[in-house]
Amino acid sequence: MSIAVRFIKRVALAATVTLAAASPTLAAAKIQNLVTPGGIHAWFVQDATVPLISMEYSFDGGASQDPADKPGVGHMVANLLDEGSGDMDSATFHERMDRRAIQLSYSVTRDYFRGSLRMLKENRDEAFGLLHTSLTAARFEAKDVERIRAQLISTLRRQSLDPNTMASRKFLQVAFGDHPYGRPSTGTLESLPKVNVDDMKSYVGKVLAKDTLKIAVVGDVDADTLAKLLDATFGSLPAKAQLAPVPDVVATKPPQRSFVPLDVPQTVVMFGGPGFKRADPDFMAGYVVNHILGGGSLSSRLYREVREKRGLAYSIYESMVWMEHSALFTGATGTRADRATQSIEAIEAEVKRMAEEGPTQQELDEAKSYLNGSQMLSLDTSAKLAQAMLQYQNDGLPIDYIDNRSAVINAVTMDDAKRAAKRLWSDGLLTVVVGRTPQAAADPNAVKPAGTPPPARAN
Repeated sequence: MSIAVRFIKRVALAATVTLAAASPTLAAAKIQNLVTPGGIHAWFVQDATVPLISMEYSFDGGASQDPADKPGVGHMVANLLDEGSGDMDSATFHERMDRRAIQLSYSVTRDYFRGSLRMLKENRDEAFGLLHTSLTAARFEAKDVERIRAQLISTLRRQSLDPNTMASRKFLQVAFGDHPYGRPSTGTLESLPKVNVDDMKSYVGKVLAKDTLKIAVVGDVDADTLAKLLDATFGSLPAKAQLAPVPDVVATKPPQRSFVPLDVPQTVVMFGGPGFKRADPDFMAGYVVNHILGGGSLSSRLYREVREKRGLAYSIYESMVWMEHSALFTGATGTRADRATQSIEAIEAEVKRMAEEGPTQQELDEAKSYLNGSQMLSLDTSAKLAQAMLQYQNDGLPIDYIDNRSAVINAVTMDDAKRAAKRLWSDGLLTVVVGRTPQAAADPNAVKPAGTPPPARAN
């Protein structure tokens, strides 16, 4: 089967399964704490609205377990586990998934190696069987490794001139330095050519183990059947992971500004600083006040100040990012090169005002109302609910968190919000600017930054 045909079939399948997965009652469903005879734990919601099963799962480790001189090992593993396993080569493996409408994928974050599995109820045995072989008997054939390596390197080459990617990578370097969080999780143009099969097999053997496994399942399957499927799928994995320790780290203290020259029409500005880890007592207060500052899209203060009042940018956002060993708040916008300084000054002024004054009571009330109301929409399919359930497990939250989330939000007081705002933003911002130099912005005929490619010729 050609790559193009396979892609078209996958797109059609995704659309079909997404439509079938919708279920407005899922967010109110009862989550069960399932323990299999083999001792595997899972959070489980039985829902027979549609004959579909969605599973999300993760192992601790993620990209933080890549060797320091070879970032991207976990990313390559995630792209190769479904490229043939056991007695099936890559084409056979994918044909079996396509024939049975099975969606199986892997991804890596800085802290977790994650997997996703979706199938129709009637195909559950084959789906879980394919997952088992991919986890335990990946082939890593040379032709597949080189094909995937070439694809990933091609992507990195494109990203090497993408201002958003450049800003994100530079920001993490500034924030975390030599810590594993400061390395690109997808690897580099220098590191990916050096990753070999032994590196990937070593990663699999150290990371994919039962003691750090977390599972979330939503769908049309009973508890006993699911328990058997989970034991058959994960039961033969190593009992304990062999993870290298990752130290806690606090992001670099603001203020600090970095500039990366790139000859592009629009300058990208990324900003942020140290945030709140999930277990921080001020986390929810910070989450609410961050929504007011920059997370509320068209309703946020930054949107009003930067776009509506000054017309400096089309969009601007800010969000909180929490990890196992650190936390950040981050935001980004794009603007004309000659207006980048003005945009940064507007952002810094609004951040300072929020740190000093906090939100108004109306802003606080409206933010709580929005965050409570949006929860149902964020959990309206089996896949979304499974993803949320896995995230809550990785965050160390109780199994009834979905039921209690509104109460936690509503408990945030004005004093809490002001305290969180001061903690988050009183030091100012780490800022990364990617775009034309000030001279080039002022004079289109100015000398371009070194290494900038010539403009494409018209055909």
